[in-house]
Amino acid sequence: MKKFEFTGETKTISLLFRTATLHRIRAVAEFGLVKIGDLGGWIEKEENLSHEGKAWVCGDAEVWGNAKVWGNAEVWGNAEVWGNAKVCGDAEVCGDAKVCGDAKVCGDAEVFSASHVLVIGAIGSRDDFTTFFRDKDNEITVKCGCFLGKIDKFLEKVTQTHGDSKYALVYRAAVEVARLQIDLLGEAPKDADE
Repeated sequence: MKKFEFTGETKTISLLFRTATLHRIRAVAEFGLVKIGDLGGWIEKEENLSHEGKAWVCGDAEVWGNAKVWGNAEVWGNAEVWGNAKVCGDAEVCGDAKVCGDAKVCGDAEVFSASHVLVIGAIGSRDDFTTFFRDKDNEITVKCGCFLGKIDKFLEKVTQTHGDSKYALVYRAAVEVARLQIDLLGEAPKDADE
């Protein structure tokens, strides 16, 4: 069952190597706090936003490329999600946040500024990307391969899996960069309704 449709309103954005036409969406089903007829944000193609769950893009938020939003995730404000980025679970990407590349923001993420997410890669034994992000507990959560959890649990898993190998050293260095980079002190943006 579809939960949104294109309104016919479009805008063109200029990207580094191409342009993209984004389409404003409108809800055609009721889910979560979204009512039938509510205007949403902007997506390039239907595949950018799942028709399953309560995921929604609203406000002036933009999702394009191969980016996907699903689960109960919300992208709002002036947030931008693009590339191969994935936003899922109960994650919120809002404000002026930009999530791109191979980032995977999920779980209880709360990203509303560029300083709330860090993607490092390709690293590790699988030469993959690792995403560190601020979560709703105001802590750092890590998405790395099948692992999704708090930064301290990630370090435990790294030690169990890699001991003191080169991979472990690289992951530990990435953790230190994430701890320096990710802002845990800033306040969450106020909802427009507050």
